[in-house]
Amino acid sequence: MTSPLPIPVPDICVRVKLNVGACGPYAHIVADFEPPGPGGELELLSLLPESQLPSEYLPPLEEGLREGLDGVTAAVLITDGSFHDVDSCELGYKIAGQQAGRAALIGAALLPPEAAATLRWATWPGMPRRRLSPSRGTHRRVS
Repeated sequence: MTSPLPIPVPDICVRVKLNVGACGPYAHIVADFEPPGPGGELELLSLLPESQLPSEYLPPLEEGLREGLDGVTAAVLITDGSFHDVDSCELGYKIAGQQAGRAALIGAALLPPEAAATLRWATWPGMPRRRLSPSRGTHRRVS
């Protein structure tokens, strides 16, 4: 059973940079998440021209969004992004979709703020911040 995203979560930015050897998967998107429209299905729209985000990366991005949203439906508008001629690949955009979907769930309070610590490449307004833990000298995310 699916449920709709309850509130908008704007400006989720994901920049995947994996370094595997000399290069690695790269993907960059900025997306606004909204509650779904009539029909309640996941909807992915891009405002970007092919020269900025080739359409071949939209199916893996959508697959990653479905996985990241984990049964929650939303209307997703890609407002910015980029690709790299050599390093961009389907895997990078699938990871970007997964990270963006999870960020939307955290931003909509469907996941606890602590879940943000698992998102390596995603940022968004209101994201829980990292701060130095005085007891361990390590960074952790807090609300």
